[in-house]
Parts: sequence; C-alpha cells; structure tokens
Amino acid sequence: MSKKKDNTRLAEVRNPKASRDYFLGSRFEAGIALTGTEVKAIRLGRANIADAFVRIDNGSIPILYHAHISEYDFGNTNNHQPYRPRKLLLHAREIRKLVAEIRSGGKTIVPTKLYFRHGLVKAEIALAQGKKLFDKRNDIKKRDDDRYVRRALRRN
Repeated sequence: MSKKKDNTRLAEVRNPKASRDYFLGSRFEAGIALTGTEVKAIRLGRANIADAFVRIDNGSIPILYHAHISEYDFGNTNNHQPYRPRKLLLHAREIRKLVAEIRSGGKTIVPTKLYFRHGLVKAEIALAQGKKLFDKRNDIKKRDDDRYVRRALRRN
C-alpha cells in the first residue's frame, strides 16, 4: 500500500524580535478568533508578528494587537482588516496567572509564533521581561564565542 502524500504546506510564523529584545519566561498555547480569509492568509505564510503584543482588556480578555495578517488575494469585499485586534482563547486559570505576573510589574506578553495544530491556528505567547542594551551585547558575545569554539572543533 502506498503512503499518503501530504502536500499541504503549513506555515509557521515566528517572531524574530522576541528572543532578541526580551528574556522569555513561561509560554502558553492560545487559540485565536479569526475569520476565514485570515486563516487562508496565514496558511500561505502572509503574516507578521514582529511588532505584536498582547494586552489583557477588561481584566480577563487577552487581545493580540499589531499582528499583521495580509488580506487574502482571492477574497471578496468582505476581506479582513490587516491590523485588527484579535481575541486570544485561553483557559481562565492561565489568564489569572498572566494577570498576576503582569501586575507584579516589569513583565509583558509577546507572541513568539503562529502555527497550525490539527487544522486550527494557534499562537504561542510568552511572559517576557525587556532586555537592556548590555544584556543584548552579552548575548552577541556569547553567540560569537560559541561560533568560534564550533569552528575550532571542526578544524581538529
């Protein structure tokens, strides 16, 4: 019996600025309330979450702001707005944990990636604390040192 070919290309959209600009803490998987044309655009990889952030409105509703999902090319006049706020779907205990961490001060919530799981779009969000300039320099130095060690080991 022949194997079934899976030709569907499921896009994974990552946030490159998240690990560079923040210390990432605990991560959560959240569903997103989307329209049909938004799902189709994400499936094509036409999304950008580099400038996106999550804010908890009314004390219990997490909302994703500044996530750019391009309009679907084959959509009609009812196509979605690219920068509209999108509601995130989390369990109540997860929302309470996020609210408590944010109120303690110095932390924010950033999306790290968008991906498909069982046909549904999910967002991985992380509690994050901002990095200072010297923290970023230390990360660059550590990465360069690791690269130097790998090259030396490869030569020998």
